[in-house]
Amino acid sequence: MDRVMRSMDRAPVKLRNVMLLAGAFLLVICGLSMAQEYPARSVNVTVVYAAGGTMDTTARTLAGPAEKLLGQQLAISNVGGAGGAVGLGLIAKQKPDGYHLGVCSHAGLVFVPHVQSVTYKLDDFVPVMHYGFSPNAIVVRTDSPWRTLKDLVEYARQNPRKVTYGTGGTGSPMHLAMEFIGRQEGIQWTHVPYQGANPAMIALLGGHITAESGSTEWMPHVKEGKLRLLAAQGEKRMKAFPDVPTLRELGYDFTTGAYFMFVAPKGTPDAIVGKLDNALHKAMDDPKFIDLLGKLEIEVAYRNAGDLKKYLEESNARLEKLFSENKIPRLQEKKP
Repeated sequence: MDRVMRSMDRAPVKLRNVMLLAGAFLLVICGLSMAQEYPARSVNVTVVYAAGGTMDTTARTLAGPAEKLLGQQLAISNVGGAGGAVGLGLIAKQKPDGYHLGVCSHAGLVFVPHVQSVTYKLDDFVPVMHYGFSPNAIVVRTDSPWRTLKDLVEYARQNPRKVTYGTGGTGSPMHLAMEFIGRQEGIQWTHVPYQGANPAMIALLGGHITAESGSTEWMPHVKEGKLRLLAAQGEKRMKAFPDVPTLRELGYDFTTGAYFMFVAPKGTPDAIVGKLDNALHKAMDDPKFIDLLGKLEIEVAYRNAGDLKKYLEESNARLEKLFSENKIPRLQEKKP
């Protein structure tokens, strides 16, 4: 009798297991079916910085050949602000059906959340692919009296808060680079955040700010002689400007750059992510895309969805440790 009762007790468990396996199988089948049909309409792509910047122009150039492979339009729009946090906050809330993507840098995903309040977490996104790396640098107008970064630092030391510098947003790597220099030198200069690096560069050209810490939007203006490059923020000197030292060479142990990538809202099916990854990766072979990145001094670099996820998680862990060990305050908590 006891044996019969135990057998009856086990029966529902077995049934539940069968139902769970069947449900998982159906989800896989549905995901594969969706991927085969996907995309059935245009895909909305939000670039999290202002129009006209390097991320915007490279994403639009990559989208062209990718559209031919996917058979549908990649409809690009721009939502800038707060170092990419405004756009990422919107993307995180979208339906995870593959029809809402974001183009961002690692800054908005792993830098900004450590220094200001945001409406999302890293795991609110599914990485799709990484397509390029852009070095950052510090530039001033050529008609300014500062020929080196040391000149600018000494002027800021003698004139507290008078030096104004623009970046693509609060908490961006470009902002943190200037914070690092100011902290090490014990100087006070004023940060002016913009909705992207391109608006910051335009403000510099117009004489509205003293300097810019930004991505390679400044490249053509440096070559034309309108802007002067003071320091590169990457690990090594730029090929196009071999005479310009890095921050590390100047005594500041800080390196940064912008990693350009596509992301999707959490829950986007793996099969769809894989299809997007494949199409965008193949599109990177387009001659126009390669030529544009070369002119902008952006390295053509690829990580697939899995490798990008691992990179972002490791970067986030390193930054969390760095901010904790060095007791770096959140920017809005800093005392004036």
